[in-house]
Amino acid sequence: MEKKYVEILTEIPGPKSKEILERRNKYVPKGISNNCQAFVKKAQGALVEDVDGNIYIDFAGAIGTINIGHSHPKVVMALQEQASQFIHTGFNVMMYESYIELAERLAERAPGFFDKKVAFFNSGAEAVENAVKIARKYTRRQGIISFSRGFHGRTLMTMTMTSKVKPYKFGFGPFAPEVYKAPYPYVYRRPNGMSEQQYNDMIIEQFEQFLLAEVAPETIAAVVIEPVQGEGGFIVPGSAFVKRIREVCTQHGILFIADEIQTGFARTGRYFAMEHFEVVPDLITISKSMGAGVPISGVIGRADIMDSADTGEIGGTYSGSPLGCQAALAVLDIIEEENLNERAQSIGARSIGKMQSMARRFDCIGDVRGLGAMCAMEIVKDRRTKAPDKEGVGKIIKAAGESGLLLLSAGLYGNVIRLLMPLTITNEQLEEGLQILEEAFEAVYQKDPAASKA
Repeated sequence: MEKKYVEILTEIPGPKSKEILERRNKYVPKGISNNCQAFVKKAQGALVEDVDGNIYIDFAGAIGTINIGHSHPKVVMALQEQASQFIHTGFNVMMYESYIELAERLAERAPGFFDKKVAFFNSGAEAVENAVKIARKYTRRQGIISFSRGFHGRTLMTMTMTSKVKPYKFGFGPFAPEVYKAPYPYVYRRPNGMSEQQYNDMIIEQFEQFLLAEVAPETIAAVVIEPVQGEGGFIVPGSAFVKRIREVCTQHGILFIADEIQTGFARTGRYFAMEHFEVVPDLITISKSMGAGVPISGVIGRADIMDSADTGEIGGTYSGSPLGCQAALAVLDIIEEENLNERAQSIGARSIGKMQSMARRFDCIGDVRGLGAMCAMEIVKDRRTKAPDKEGVGKIIKAAGESGLLLLSAGLYGNVIRLLMPLTITNEQLEEGLQILEEAFEAVYQKDPAASKA
């Protein structure tokens, strides 16, 4: 397939990127990771150009932050207009109408036929922190349940709630108290000989046993769950599991918090992924693609729960900034006007189909999964043992990057390739990106399918 959009003029990184990289290594701590060693010059839609003139197709989407594409003209215009009027006043000093309008629209859009209120913050982790604060205030309980392989952020509370030890938790303790990890279904890695139904039933039973053996439900303020685990490997739970968690929460007066930071804003083909499961959360945390790259996050919830925090108990200096609010309002318009929920389903179907076709060529692909345009494949050394192949994933991502495709890994074992391309990507760009992805597999595992067994 002739490359129409990708253009690689230099090695990656190119000479200009290498020069900046030297400065980066001198002044920026190594603890901040970089997936690509090149430096961006400009980005538009699903295309990114680096300082050396190399053009890439973006399947990483700034870790799921660019659902409506890079530098969408309507977002750029909204930011320019806002910046020309005022940049910041601090909502708790002098309010601005865009905060109210955004709260109104999100309250109307979020699932649940009850009165809702919305508070805005800066980052996904901050949204989760505040959801926990609100839940504790409302229930007058301290306990928080999250799930194995879950990811909720890098602050003290959210790092505690996150499951993966390295690189997120190792050496950073002690952690926040009263946080408990419950089992989350991972159908691909279920015990041999067990059907999906049996496995899901077992995980539900384990959760119910968890509330008997590990912690009393009367002490739990909230259960925080990702509708699809993001950093955990794009793991999609069964509907019965999600519904049963909701039922248990209702039964025991526990708040059900949906962490929609990566799954929200049309990524899965719905505004909120919980809509797929026909489950209504008490609180929803949002961020990432909400602001199209401008930092903003929020908590949407039942009005009585949100009002449990008294004046001054939640908020922050930059929380719900004017620029963030205007960007988010533009994002909502774009999702509606460009039918991005439908587009996500189309992108997901094409991507899943391509990865399934690749799985017939390459035995290293152990599983293909996803919901809407939140798609992934799990790479293994052997399909029988399902031994993770983290090293192979690293090689694929490197080969793809050198050929002009930006990719990300995920998963507890680091052996999952996840796709987070902008939903505004054209069909031609999508096809070209998927072709480069397949060529990266060919480069790493050879063209002979038998070579992938080695």
